[in-house]
Amino acid sequence: MRRTLVLTAVASLALTALAAATAAAGAFLLRDLGPLPPRFSGPPLPRETVVSEMTSILAAEGIAVEREPSGVLGRCHERLSGRHAPETVDAAMKAALARARSEYGWQTGPDTGGASVTLTKNNWTALATFASDPAPGLQAPVIVSLICVDGDDASTAPTAPSAPALTPAPAPS
Repeated sequence: MRRTLVLTAVASLALTALAAATAAAGAFLLRDLGPLPPRFSGPPLPRETVVSEMTSILAAEGIAVEREPSGVLGRCHERLSGRHAPETVDAAMKAALARARSEYGWQTGPDTGGASVTLTKNNWTALATFASDPAPGLQAPVIVSLICVDGDDASTAPTAPSAPALTPAPAPS
């Protein structure tokens, strides 16, 4: 009986020590480290500014692109697409991306590998896809996707059509 009491006391003491250690470790892991850093630096840019800037960067290198309408409501996504001579498309795209970095303040974004390059500026990310080999006689496709982080300027975001006004039915007499 006495041995059981001693084992119970030792086990209880061990569990208490384990609980105290767990609480201390949990408190360390859950300590307040302050606010999270912003997801982007600088003021948010309106979509029209970014589309215009990227279009002019590409045009300066001889790449003509058109803005495709964004069919997604409430999302910040733009796509610029066009075609260019296959012999010079890679050199023109590389020059345009270098111009975006040096003259317009775009920064190199995360490496996506393969045939695409990512650039970031304020709340926008541009993903430029390099052309694959087009069929003989066709121009190479050029695609630049622009995606914003944390929303867009409300004045340029597409709006949903308004619902017709509901009028109450006349009361029966």
